[in-house]
Formats: sequence, C-alpha cells, structure tokens
Amino acid sequence: MRIVLVGPPGAGKGTQAAYLAKNLSIPHISTGDLFRANISQGTELGLRAKSYMDAGQLVPDEVTIGMAQDRMEQPDATGGFLLDGFPRNVAQAEALDEMLKDAGMKIDAVLDLEVPEDEVVKRIAGRRICRNDSAHVFHVEYNAPKKAGVCDTCGGELYQRDDDSEDTVRKRLEVYHTQTEPIIEYYQSQGLVTTISALGTVTEVTQRAMAALPSE
Repeated sequence: MRIVLVGPPGAGKGTQAAYLAKNLSIPHISTGDLFRANISQGTELGLRAKSYMDAGQLVPDEVTIGMAQDRMEQPDATGGFLLDGFPRNVAQAEALDEMLKDAGMKIDAVLDLEVPEDEVVKRIAGRRICRNDSAHVFHVEYNAPKKAGVCDTCGGELYQRDDDSEDTVRKRLEVYHTQTEPIIEYYQSQGLVTTISALGTVTEVTQRAMAALPSE
C-alpha cells in the first residue's frame, strides 16, 4: 500500500507515520530523514541540498523529488511505503504521480490529519526541551515536569526552542496553508483523501487512520 500522510505542523504526523508503517509493514519515508541520509552519505543530491541550505535558501523541488525517487526505488519499498512530508506542494504531487505511473503504480490513500489551529499552537508552543539532552521533552500542559523549568530525568534546564515560539508556529502554519494544503484538493479530485481528527490519544488517532485505509 502506498500512502501519503498530510497535516499541519503539530498534527503528530511523525508519530502516526511510525505507528502506521509498523502496523502495515512498509517503510516510513520522511523528508527530514531523506535530507539527513543524503547529506551524511555525501550523495550528489545531498551535496546539492546542503549548498542551498547553507545559503539559507529553499531546496529546489527537483532535488527533493530526486531523493524521494531514489528512496522509493529501494527494495524494501517495492511492496509499498508511507510518505511523510512529501509531497510538500502540488508540483511535487504531480511529479510523484508521474513517477509512480511510469512504474505502473499509484497512490492508494491520502490521510489528512486535521487539528484546530489553536490546538497546533498550544501543542508546539508548550514544548520544553532539556538543554542537556534534546530527547528529554516536556510540555507545560500535557506533560509538565515536576518542577517548572527543570528536567525530571537529569535536572537540566528546560527551554523553548526558537522554532516553537507562538509567532514562529503561526508563520509555519501560514506556509502550510499556502504551499501544502492545496495538495489535499489535488488528491481529493482523485478520490483519495480521508480526513481524520488528530485529537485524542496516539492510539485513538492510529485506529482512525487504520480504519480509513482501503482494504487491499
């Protein structure tokens, strides 16, 4: 099964992608992982991406598409995959369709994780990270530390990343609405989209997502 996962920042795409991929026994392909892998391995596409990133510029669609195509052609993806963060815009979605068509394949389902904008802001702006270990993550409301500003695990200082400030989150949402949200309409025209509430526990959202998938 070939699935595209869509949703705004803070919708829990990464978490859901990992659970769904495991349940379906298909690889989880995320844009972030693609960039990190290509850059760390020094591939031609990775070097091109890094040159743009180092200059503070957006990586061109053709580079991202090339990375995604290389990954989807790996042996573990022949039986399907779950895409998270790709396609990011309609041009990438069209390129993906062409890619799959050439290989005699197609996207089977698009899962749109829906969450109110105020909830997105609350989820992200409330995050606090430990300065000693970024794996120690808390939330001022949903997972508050025993002592404000102090990591329960190691006693390190908790801080809010610049990317997690409310102003930054709202700007990220604007980018999502402008660039990525149009792919939902693109896939709706193909009858592929199911919108799922991303509110509730991780398990509840996963169950909704699994129930929305077409039976093979």
